[in-house]
Amino acid sequence: MIIDFHTHVVPPRIKEKRAEYLKRDPCFSLLYSQPKAKLVTADELIASMDEDGVDSSVVLNLGWVSHELCVETNDYILESVSRYPGRLIGFCTIQPKAGDAGIIELERCAKAGIRGVGEMRPDVQGFDLTDEAAMKSVVEVAVKHNLIFLTHASEPVGHQYLGKGSITPDILYSFIAKFPSLKVVCAHWGGGLPFYALMPEVSEALANVFFDTAATPFVYHRQIFEHTMYLVGIDEVLFGSDYPLLSQKRVMEQVKSLSLPELAKEMILGANAERLLGHGK
Repeated sequence: MIIDFHTHVVPPRIKEKRAEYLKRDPCFSLLYSQPKAKLVTADELIASMDEDGVDSSVVLNLGWVSHELCVETNDYILESVSRYPGRLIGFCTIQPKAGDAGIIELERCAKAGIRGVGEMRPDVQGFDLTDEAAMKSVVEVAVKHNLIFLTHASEPVGHQYLGKGSITPDILYSFIAKFPSLKVVCAHWGGGLPFYALMPEVSEALANVFFDTAATPFVYHRQIFEHTMYLVGIDEVLFGSDYPLLSQKRVMEQVKSLSLPELAKEMILGANAERLLGHGK
């Protein structure tokens, strides 16, 4: 079973009216203002999965600044999951600054079968991930419904790139430590957070935390897989492509080419995701 834990789709109307939505939302504008930034629908994702041999994909929403656009795109993800049961696994997004409206939306999506929240973009959406009081109600709903919280992450050093952002390991660690019962996935290797797992208190805090491999070829040498395996455990690494930014095949083949035991590759490519999602033993 191969599960891509990090893909993005948009409704056909957003793809068709891209210029209109660029004006409507800062997060969308940040990520997709360049014409070469690819947008795909759920049907196109399924076609990619069929071509590259991916069994299931987690469909992430974007970190919309507008509550209304969160709702609009959540509806599309829910509809897409219903059309492709077993193939697509839906995550919703909310705007925590919307207050009660955001919590109501999270409850609505959870009751409709959503499996997680993400990809959240606190830096762009304008909320403070480290503010315990502000995040408490969101986390309570997520834990109640056994939802996974997936957040964007970025490196505090290194080259700049479109959408890099400022959700660095110190911010992630503060959030994770405050809410130890929440299942968290840190995208893009957590911006390097696993490197701090050599500190006992950090290692303890990461007990309920996973790291996806999204966009690895753009950021790290391939040795990141082996190093993270030894730092936090192979069972905390999830294959994610960041499709359509990268093809699913590109990151998948990178994993397959590693000098790791076949069992370890199977864990990264799907078994860990199955366990996290409750599909495996």
